[in-house]
Amino acid sequence: MTKKLTQAWRWYGPADSVTLTDVKQAGATGIVTALHHIPHGDVWPVSEINERKRIIEEAGLHWSVVESLPVHEAIKTRGADADAYLENYRQSLRNLASCGIRTICYNFMPVLDWTRTQLGLEMADGSKALYFDWNDLAAFDLFILKRERAGQDYPEAVRTAAEKRYQSYTSQQVEELSTNILMGIPGERNIGLSELQESIRAYGIIGREGLRENLIWFLSSIAEVCEETGVYMTIHPDDPPYPILGLPRIAGSQEDLLYIIRTVDRAFNGICFCTGSLGAGVTNDIPAIFDAIKERVYFAHLRNVRKDAQGSFYEADHLDGDVDMYAVMRALVAENQRRDIPIPFRPDHGHQMLDDLDKTTAPGYSAIGRLRGLAELRGLELGILGSN
Repeated sequence: MTKKLTQAWRWYGPADSVTLTDVKQAGATGIVTALHHIPHGDVWPVSEINERKRIIEEAGLHWSVVESLPVHEAIKTRGADADAYLENYRQSLRNLASCGIRTICYNFMPVLDWTRTQLGLEMADGSKALYFDWNDLAAFDLFILKRERAGQDYPEAVRTAAEKRYQSYTSQQVEELSTNILMGIPGERNIGLSELQESIRAYGIIGREGLRENLIWFLSSIAEVCEETGVYMTIHPDDPPYPILGLPRIAGSQEDLLYIIRTVDRAFNGICFCTGSLGAGVTNDIPAIFDAIKERVYFAHLRNVRKDAQGSFYEADHLDGDVDMYAVMRALVAENQRRDIPIPFRPDHGHQMLDDLDKTTAPGYSAIGRLRGLAELRGLELGILGSN
């Protein structure tokens, strides 16, 4: 008997403009959500977890993945109060497991979660997409943030283009670019320039190898709790998958992901396979990466990107970009047949389109673009299953 993947949908909770009724009509059955109102580092109480679970189940859906249970910056930097935050994290894992929720997505990106320079790039069909432009990022870095020695991180052509672009910005464009880059997770706070500058200095001391060591320490410290409670952790790849603004990145390539799962070689330690984040890497072969790590993939984000010669990229339609989504889905379907528990996937981001162009929604998370993406991905999966 062929088994389908679990079709899931990210939902930001009761304040989300996309309702659970909308989600059901889109065809998803699983909900991917988090308790964004609880400050990073605090314990997630059982009562809060169960209340969110109740809301989801009363709508006829189920809470399939936590995204995200944030890792506090004190843990990433292994600061003086890291042990206290680590114990809070372990207790949150215990509480989630006691409520029957055992797949957890997290990231280990310093300070910034994901980074885009434009949130409404107009496409040829009139829809809008998220965009990352190296020239805009360099303009922010060199002339707004004014990071020390930032010029060393960009080739001359980018520095020249960034200066010209910055000189053409209006004050409103400067503010908009800064807001876009400093934007946090919807429902949570954004960071400020001074906070970012201080974090850049701290991570400059830690460096890439130090951040790697801190990730391994974190995973080793929660391993026993995960194994006792049956929790599976899935690290989200860095987005974009390369260092930016002087901040190290350690989860952006096949080599990085293999290092993570081999260094802490225990079944709980898994990967969130995000084709969009990994797809932004110029040298990343997405189907090959999946093949290398597939036994530890417990969750998948499926979206597409299209890159230019410089490496700037926009988020393309789900089936139309640089990522070979057919090859990815075929591999996911094959791996899913080996599993007792289906792999959950969600259509990660979508274009703002149709009626959603007149609505204010979380960037990348309007309803109709994701509905289109989910429909396309469900059809692709069904076609592959039917041809086997």
